[in-house]
Amino acid sequence: MKKWFEPLSMAWVSIATHKLRSFLTILGVVIGVAAVITLMSIGRGTGATILSSLGGLGANLLFVQPGATTEGGVRSAAGSATTLTVEDATAIADQVPYITAIAPSTTAGLQVRAGSQNMFVRITGITPDYQQVYNLQVTEGDFISQYYYDRSMKVAVIGPNVANTLFNGDDPLGQSIRVGNNVVQVIGILQSKGASMVGSTDDTMLIPLSTLQVMTARPTTASGEHVVSQIVVEASDQAHVTDVTNEITSLLQARHRIAFGASNDFTITSMQDLTNTITQASNSITMLLGAIAAISLLVGGIGVMNIMLVSVVERRREIGIRKALGASGRAIWGQFLVDAALLTLTGGIIGIIAGWGISSLASRLTAIPTLVSADIIILAVSVSVGIGLFFGFYPAWSASRLDPIEALRSE
Repeated sequence: MKKWFEPLSMAWVSIATHKLRSFLTILGVVIGVAAVITLMSIGRGTGATILSSLGGLGANLLFVQPGATTEGGVRSAAGSATTLTVEDATAIADQVPYITAIAPSTTAGLQVRAGSQNMFVRITGITPDYQQVYNLQVTEGDFISQYYYDRSMKVAVIGPNVANTLFNGDDPLGQSIRVGNNVVQVIGILQSKGASMVGSTDDTMLIPLSTLQVMTARPTTASGEHVVSQIVVEASDQAHVTDVTNEITSLLQARHRIAFGASNDFTITSMQDLTNTITQASNSITMLLGAIAAISLLVGGIGVMNIMLVSVVERRREIGIRKALGASGRAIWGQFLVDAALLTLTGGIIGIIAGWGISSLASRLTAIPTLVSADIIILAVSVSVGIGLFFGFYPAWSASRLDPIEALRSE
């Protein structure tokens, strides 16, 4: 026990003897560790927030979107083509098994007005299944039912932000909103859900898809079918997601007359695909932020090496005396390594506390989500101690190589 306690005791005496120097050395490590924890917690928290918003939609969703268009040899982004239709959605609902809900939709950004108030709103034309697919609830009134949809009635369900902007706190139910040359009646207010990967329903207006097609003269295909922006399909359970994907692919290939070997004019993305993509992107961002913050740890490590080299020069006589009394080079080497490790470990512990505090403060005072997990703390401490050992190696090695006679002659 004494064999391990004595180097630690001597290291602590060395730190306490040079308080200011030790403080400044430790401060560099503290800043580095705190920066690593803060930036990595921001990356991890952002990823967790996005995944949480996706989790509220369910794991059995499939997003069917149009493919890309090519014009003049230039290929546009996916979703820019007009290849999906309401009739495609109907065919999927009728012919593909293991489906519990299907929600074709299309979106248009329009200026709306209520009384003297006006705003630009993202208007989404939907079917009744849209509520089940996106897990939406209304706090007042009703959602768009099959009755409203079949009759293309001019009704709307609005988000809370739209309600507050257009009606200034008054009860919006039954009120009228002018959309271009049309007037729609508010029948419901959506429950606030905040922003998510599929957009914020707080700032949207939902109307029957059949109504939006009439109001905005949405395009149709050559055969007269009504174009939609997206079709969301809910599988009965996660085990059937792959089967449903394959069935939809085959059906749409047949309906769109896609030749064998040709590229599909649509894309199908599962919720699991989205989750995996976001997780990978979040991990990459987190590691990038951690790497950027680690630069300050590197600077702190160089400071540790500089101080340890100074310490070797100052303690040459001590090293000479210990060697003359029989201390091995390995013992001297180990002593200086313990000194460096204790400095960085102390800085690492203080840095953890500082980083945790900064992350919590940032989360409370700003809209930046943070998440300090155990692996981030373990990584930060391990790296700080590792830096101490790495940058302390050369000073410790040089101390162990000193000739005792030369060391005893030094002033």
